[in-house]
Amino acid sequence: MGDTIILETPRLILTMWDSGDAALIRQLHATMETTRYLSGAAPWTLEKAEERLKSWFAEQARDGVTKYKMLRREDGRFIGRAGFSRFEEESGRGEFELGYSIRREAWGNGYATEIAGALADWFFRRGIARRFIAFTHPDNVASQRVLQKIGMRESPPMVIDGLPCPSFAMSR
Repeated sequence: MGDTIILETPRLILTMWDSGDAALIRQLHATMETTRYLSGAAPWTLEKAEERLKSWFAEQARDGVTKYKMLRREDGRFIGRAGFSRFEEESGRGEFELGYSIRREAWGNGYATEIAGALADWFFRRGIARRFIAFTHPDNVASQRVLQKIGMRESPPMVIDGLPCPSFAMSR
């Protein structure tokens, strides 16, 4: 299943996960440094990684999109995850939300900007929806810059886990 290429950029490949990829996901989110801006702000257990993996398979089946496995094109090395999930607001209105996480040793190489920009184009080319959103932890300035670089516009803050978070939107 994971051999299907979803999207390619000059340096990156997105593929669907394999059922045995929970250990990779746990590795991606194994430290406080790599989870401090995520909901829960704690390193992931293998059980949590397995749960997320199952949810990504379910999202792919239901919505035709999810968070995908990100590999470096030159050597096939796993460097993170990126894609879209449906974000359900309290109003019951669901919108697609762009998200990405990159392994610590791959930070600072422009991978987030490269994959986020390519995903935005891919999302609209495929006609998935007329717009999508993204939000970040208030302290995650690097991610906020990525979203601005790809052309997302600031929106009113969203309250996530009781915290007002910068949010962004992009329309077709």
